[in-house]
Amino acid sequence: MSVKPDLSKPDLSKLKLSVSQFAERFRGDMIPLGTTFSYYCAATPWGAEDLREYLEEPISALPPAVASLLPKISILLVPYISKSKPTDILSMEKPPEDKLAFTTQLKVGPETVLAFGLKGQEVAEYHYRFYNQIATLVADRTVKSGSPELDLPPFLALLRDELSGQVHGEVDEESWRAKQQIVRRAGKLRTDGKPFWTYARNSFIDTLTLYLHGICCDIDVDAGPRQLPSRFLRKRLLVLREFFPPPSGFAVLPEDMK
Repeated sequence: MSVKPDLSKPDLSKLKLSVSQFAERFRGDMIPLGTTFSYYCAATPWGAEDLREYLEEPISALPPAVASLLPKISILLVPYISKSKPTDILSMEKPPEDKLAFTTQLKVGPETVLAFGLKGQEVAEYHYRFYNQIATLVADRTVKSGSPELDLPPFLALLRDELSGQVHGEVDEESWRAKQQIVRRAGKLRTDGKPFWTYARNSFIDTLTLYLHGICCDIDVDAGPRQLPSRFLRKRLLVLREFFPPPSGFAVLPEDMK
């Protein structure tokens, strides 16, 4: 049975606050989930099954080595997020389509706030966006101090081999666009400098998102003209498995399930 939150403090149906304002206002109502995560849900209906699907299962599937890199995280689950500057707005009412967002991330003091708009978003889409935010935080923790360089030599070696071998495709849209900024440049292919490090970061985030999502859920990689060939994707996943072994009882590749 779904349980609706107490709308008497305050009237959430009319509330529109920035991410930071919302986080500060409901800080005392956040519910802890272990030592790293806490959450507040302003979306209705919301019950035990929702808690399991949206929070408990995706968090329990995180590799310990990933969890150890994460800051304190507050998760806000709301009906809608409206794009705005300087920070997005969390709303109970649907914004215009051109203003609609499904997730946003913000630092509030020592904590990182992850906000998700749940209305109009399937659970599988939410899982993808949840892991994409986690992968972004891990990328922030794996750069050399004072430098944009990722401190992940085996993963970088794979990217350089792919570039030198003119391997077509990427894992997702962000890494695809960043890759085009390198391969379309005239002259000698460079695997250093700002364009490469931007690409390496995006590629790492997209690949780690897929890796984490695959640990939690049974997903398929859609074949397409921009998709990285499976044999190269497998090499990346094997490297990530070495860095971030899945928790006990979870599998990454089919052979891990034996």
